[in-house]
Amino acid sequence: MHWGRAKNVLIYAFLLLNLVLGYQLWMDKQDQASANLDLTSLAESTQRSMDEKQIQVRAQIPAETPALPKINYRLLKPGSKEPVKLAEPVDSRLIFNSKDLVSALEAQIPSIGNYRYDQESSRDSVFVLHPLALEEWPLFNINLELNYSNQKVLSYRMEAIEVVQMDEEKMQQVLPASKALGFLIDKFLPSKAIVTDIELGYYGQVFNSDAQVAAPAWRFTLGSGEKYYVLGNGDVISPDAEKIKE
Repeated sequence: MHWGRAKNVLIYAFLLLNLVLGYQLWMDKQDQASANLDLTSLAESTQRSMDEKQIQVRAQIPAETPALPKINYRLLKPGSKEPVKLAEPVDSRLIFNSKDLVSALEAQIPSIGNYRYDQESSRDSVFVLHPLALEEWPLFNINLELNYSNQKVLSYRMEAIEVVQMDEEKMQQVLPASKALGFLIDKFLPSKAIVTDIELGYYGQVFNSDAQVAAPAWRFTLGSGEKYYVLGNGDVISPDAEKIKE
């Protein structure tokens, strides 16, 4: 056996391993630095509350504050209790490629092109999508559920809507995400909560009526799966806790 050659191979292998580990350590520090930069947008009092309550924010805090109106919409197709079976099951991996998913399902679910996948609301065996208001913002409380098994989407349960009116005369800048998050941290989030996702969309409680109203809202998802919605007027809604906080 050529011990000298084997020794050289081992040396090179250890050097390569050190390079990989060093690069990973550098990337981790970069991610941590980015997260720390995000937290500077929070008030000092909020940062103190985070420390006292041991709350972590692992999501990027969006800086965008677009001007959005409230919307009026109506349900075209309330969600049925029993799922509708697909005539032709499709590959469940297409959920991560929106164009291919639409192509595969639009013949069986014509309006699916106006829905967006929501990883935070999805669960085992069910992909959840939401309709888009103004072609961009998800309406969080309305769902299209795709049921899958053995890597195939087999059936769906759908709530379809139509936006009938937008209050364009009352376009307002949405509440900054940093302020909404600070409000949650200071008053509502439990100790040791971990914020894993922050997203802007629309939220409105569904009433037994043809006319429904939804307003812009920041959705904050915790590591536990619980979700909080902060509206522009400061109201905080937590459907998972089955109560509204003001």
